[in-house]
Amino acid sequence: MIPTLVVLAAGMGSRYGGLKQIDPMGPAGETVLDYTVHDAARAGFGRVLFVIRREFAPAFRAAVGARFEGKLAVDYAFQELDDLPDGATPPPGRTKPWGTGHALWCARNALPGPFAVVNADDFYGAGSLAALGDFLRASPPDGVPTHAMVGFPLGRTLSENGAVSRGVCAVDADGWLAGIEERGGIAAAEVGPGLTYDPATPVSMNCWAFHASGFLPRLDRAWREFFAARGGEEKAEFYLPAAVDGLVRTGVARVRVLPTPDSWFGVTYREDKPRVQAALAGLVRRGVYPSPL
Repeated sequence: MIPTLVVLAAGMGSRYGGLKQIDPMGPAGETVLDYTVHDAARAGFGRVLFVIRREFAPAFRAAVGARFEGKLAVDYAFQELDDLPDGATPPPGRTKPWGTGHALWCARNALPGPFAVVNADDFYGAGSLAALGDFLRASPPDGVPTHAMVGFPLGRTLSENGAVSRGVCAVDADGWLAGIEERGGIAAAEVGPGLTYDPATPVSMNCWAFHASGFLPRLDRAWREFFAARGGEEKAEFYLPAAVDGLVRTGVARVRVLPTPDSWFGVTYREDKPRVQAALAGLVRRGVYPSPL
């Protein structure tokens, strides 16, 4: 089957101060997401599924979704606070989404075949999307379900404007993911030779490839277990990397860590915007992308 690109775009952008998913970044007003979908189409993806919050659906459709209609199939799924297992209800006072793992779970009924997952506000590069597409078009091996993740060096995923959270990965000698640990508060000053973090350490930036039949039932079980344990908490979040970590550590899934020639960049803080704009303008000047897209 032709793979689907799932774009997680339901975040509230609290540190950024607005909906960075629809903020213009490119020389002709493109969003970061415009470049990702452009790269996905070139990599052979035939459909994009945006996971968004229902309340900003009209603005998102007009500003982003409409750009791709006629170029590839465009669909939407909604991450909603009360989309919970077995008719459960969120705890009083809960207002924020349940995290990236829950966002993908909310799209479960719209994913019949192979799919990749990316964040709406992260730039991954054409090589990264091509690697995901190649992996998904290959026949999945027999035995333990096998998925993939593009890993980026930690040192190239930082912000000069504040600390970040990253899924720090352990990768074995054969290129298989051994585990992911979500770590918050990582500052640029802590990353370098002899410091707390090695800049070459691979991290997850939510750039994944999954085969639906081998992954979604296990994601469903992981979410239900998480909600049973922590669903009463006002701020608990079910992260996709944490869900994958649990599957890998219990041996019910394998994840190949794919190399990429591309650099990641994104906007965690509003002050990151000029750097992202400059990077995209540089790619356009070098002919990597047309302008406008």
